[in-house]
Amino acid sequence: MRILVAGGAGFVGSHVCHELISRGHDVTCVDNLLTGSMENIADLDGRPGFRFILSDVASVPTVDADVILHLASPASPVDYDRMPLETMSANSLGTWRLLEIARETNAKLTFVSTSEVYGDPLVHPQPEAYWGNVDPVGPRSCYDESKRFGEALVMSMRHAHGVRATIVRLFNTYGPAMRTDDGRVIPEMLSNAFAGLPLVLHGDGSQTRSFCYVSDLVEGLLLVGLDHSNDGEIFNIGNPAEITMRRLAELIRSMVRPDLPIVSVSSREGDPTRRRPDITRIRDRYGWEPQVTLEDGLRRTMESLDRVEVAV
Repeated sequence: MRILVAGGAGFVGSHVCHELISRGHDVTCVDNLLTGSMENIADLDGRPGFRFILSDVASVPTVDADVILHLASPASPVDYDRMPLETMSANSLGTWRLLEIARETNAKLTFVSTSEVYGDPLVHPQPEAYWGNVDPVGPRSCYDESKRFGEALVMSMRHAHGVRATIVRLFNTYGPAMRTDDGRVIPEMLSNAFAGLPLVLHGDGSQTRSFCYVSDLVEGLLLVGLDHSNDGEIFNIGNPAEITMRRLAELIRSMVRPDLPIVSVSSREGDPTRRRPDITRIRDRYGWEPQVTLEDGLRRTMESLDRVEVAV
């Protein structure tokens, strides 16, 4: 198939491009490199079936495609805090432009949304039917609300013009190719651990997340994105194994340097207290569920950084 990957030089997007090429698909990667990096896809340059277009997703030229995967957006608090308008543009104008391309080429589009649409959830775990508890003007709203708008735009374009489209909501993902200055909790803790610095908890560490290793997530994303029969559906993709941030810090400390202190600082404004996906829908439809444990995924991530000898 001919597949357009928007945001294909980013963390998750680059893994998607590599997997698609390994399966023999033709891939067009579009990225403006605001948060992505050519280093993530350097080994694909010159490979048969792969081409790169440097472009903002809101103004990307029409590309003949059978499938469009829209991953183009800053996705970490550090990035969307310094680029709020670019974040909102990617998920609004960028989504609109890709939907127009899907309409022109009769491609099927998958909008990669986020668990952030659930906000600080009052329902736990979070199923796709939950509408969320989101502050529309809070510190994370440029990301939360633009993703929610993107979802609404996808469904409106389906109703108005018959564009084939679906939505996936990704929960916390980690693995090789994450920037160490990404600002999300795993790269932040790993960076500190490698430098011999304290592991920092924002708050008392009782807040929870559910971490999915990137290869598991890509498998789930492609099961949905390459399936032309799931038009108009929404799927959570994430690991339902829930862990507190204090336990995560203790785990990383035990794997890198057992004498590292763990310290607490003030909570981040708007930081959700609990986050865990209900993956019943994707499990029932495709038989998908994560295979990589957190311990194994952390070890693979650290080994990929080639910075530290990981304790066995």
